[in-house]
Amino acid sequence: MNRIYNFLTVILISTMGFAQAPEKMSYQAIVRDAAGELVSEQTIGMRISILQTSATGTVVYQETHTPSSNVNGLVSLEIGDGSSSNDFSAIDWSAGPYFIKTETDPEAGSNYTITGVSQLMSVPFALHAKVAQSVASPTYSIGYWPELGGYVFMISTDGKHGLVCELVDQSDAPTSWYNAQNLISNPFNHSEAGQGFVDWRLPTKYELAQMYSYKNAIQAAGETVGFSNSFGAKTYWSSTQSAANSGGGGFDFPEETAWRQNFFSGGQFNSTTYTLSSSDFFVRSVREF
Repeated sequence: MNRIYNFLTVILISTMGFAQAPEKMSYQAIVRDAAGELVSEQTIGMRISILQTSATGTVVYQETHTPSSNVNGLVSLEIGDGSSSNDFSAIDWSAGPYFIKTETDPEAGSNYTITGVSQLMSVPFALHAKVAQSVASPTYSIGYWPELGGYVFMISTDGKHGLVCELVDQSDAPTSWYNAQNLISNPFNHSEAGQGFVDWRLPTKYELAQMYSYKNAIQAAGETVGFSNSFGAKTYWSSTQSAANSGGGGFDFPEETAWRQNFFSGGQFNSTTYTLSSSDFFVRSVREF
């Protein structure tokens, strides 16, 4: 009986884009006759089947090819590019194992007299991993997203990254800048949605200004989930430190402070009347995603 010897395992060689599963695999084989002689420079009829579960399992995909062998008896083809009524991209590679069955007619017809079955090992897992990688990550817009912990007030152009503002202050009373992060790190000072994250921090001076531009929407979002607060009438600490000169007699004494945002007037200030230890301003944290 004629025989076929596969000398290359099936490998992925092309994809149809990041958002889709791979659509083709490269397959090569050397065809020999019953005497072990190469079937060289001849058109070959081939049928490729993908079997699920076992070597005699269900055919989930089947196609036919008529490649030509080269002088060394080598035939090359792309599985997924043959004549078929099936959809190669619809194969669920996570539902394996899978086996590949090759049937060959050295006379270029459909009288398949050469048959071989072998299990696909690492390649289906690579394909499955590619499918997992191609699953699009969520996109977001400005607004309240409880799965992100609060109100999205800054967003990247692709909608996949941005900044989230908590819907509740991290203290019911003004606090010092030095104590701000301690309050932020305590999960009991956060909303229910915010308690699902541990990466909250003080916003920068610039970020506070962006929060101010959405102050009414942020407060309204908080009220819809039961937080009645005066977000738009308070002054909040930023993480942006500042040093201003004070003193006299020719000596300068840098007095450390941090920038604040007045959510009533919209103004920002860093006067050293209030230092980092002053307990006069509120804390509202942000996190990145």
